[in-house]
Amino acid sequence: MENILYFYKQTRLMFLTPFQKTDIRSISDDELKGLIEKNKKIYTEYFDPIYLRSIIENICDFLEKFYFRMKFIGFENLPERNNPDRPLIYASNHSGMAFPWDAMMLGVGIWKINNYEMKDAIRGLAAPMLSQTKMMQPYLIDDLWKRAGGVDATSLNFETMMQYNDSNIMIYPEGVPGIGKGFNKKYQLQRFSTSFIRMAIKYKTDIIPIATVNAEYINPFSYNIAWISRLVNKIGMPFLPIGLSLLLIPLQPWAFYMGFPAKLTYIMGKRIKAYEMTDKPVEELTREELQEVADKVKALMQEELNDRVKKYGKHPFGFGDLFKTALKNFSKLPYIFPWGWPLLFLEHERLYMKSKGQAVKMKLGFFSFIRILIQCPRTIPFYIPLLGWIPLIFRMLSKKG
Repeated sequence: MENILYFYKQTRLMFLTPFQKTDIRSISDDELKGLIEKNKKIYTEYFDPIYLRSIIENICDFLEKFYFRMKFIGFENLPERNNPDRPLIYASNHSGMAFPWDAMMLGVGIWKINNYEMKDAIRGLAAPMLSQTKMMQPYLIDDLWKRAGGVDATSLNFETMMQYNDSNIMIYPEGVPGIGKGFNKKYQLQRFSTSFIRMAIKYKTDIIPIATVNAEYINPFSYNIAWISRLVNKIGMPFLPIGLSLLLIPLQPWAFYMGFPAKLTYIMGKRIKAYEMTDKPVEELTREELQEVADKVKALMQEELNDRVKKYGKHPFGFGDLFKTALKNFSKLPYIFPWGWPLLFLEHERLYMKSKGQAVKMKLGFFSFIRILIQCPRTIPFYIPLLGWIPLIFRMLSKKG
């Protein structure tokens, strides 16, 4: 019974909207300062820079080069802070109906552009479902998002991270509705949260918009059907993505995390100064006035996004280039496509745990998958049709492991 209750709570946590869990607007400044001071543990409680670099160099570089073939436009010089004491707030559009590979790869790209230095890199504020629900951790790896620098998107955590001067902040202001908007609305920005607007005004820091193009094709042609969503709402799910990939998931558990080979393109936009869009201090702004500013920011980002899609969204896959790259790197073929990703992630995790927190170097040959399956049996259930879900569900029910 305890495990069943735990699983139910985890399922409910999957769908909390960012910033929903903690409301701190009504407390005094002194109380807020005290809460922030106690909350500063979030900076380092899980974050492991060695792990982050190791996972980038062993896995994410691999996915970038051979599968997603990313482009970064306008990132030649990362933006400097207008307010040196506060982090910039990066904001991007969501990719609907897909596992957040686009957000992961964006963060990876900025870390690499910044040569793995903390300052001017980004740390993501992400929906609590990513870190608090076992199934939303890639291949059920405990605390992966937080170990790689992610922080749960609560109001208190946002306030706390605004005091943190070692890196900038990345958010997705559409929140969960942006994930569930369906392929037919793939580049239609959904209603923006006002939390990042409030922070930008309060701390007079700039918003750096990033247009993410082609990420909607990570899980293409999946839709949010209203009557089905109403049914699954009864068990705490806001939507169920209806598409071809849904049919594959019961048969092949690895497919839950799969993404199609979208050529991810990230374009940096013009700075937005939300604090210049109002003449009131943030304490005097009503929720409606904050929403008006959020709508103005959304309109600016929508205009830029529309322009970027016209320019960079014409060939989202490039299958010919993908297969040529795969054939030229034949020894890596078992790991390039999504069915090989459990091998990459779980073998890296095994080696990293074995090294006791030291960076590792994975060696992959064509037949290395046999060795990985033997040495890392956690990978095996991902390849067992239907029955493979049984041990995976038991693992989801456990708090660790």
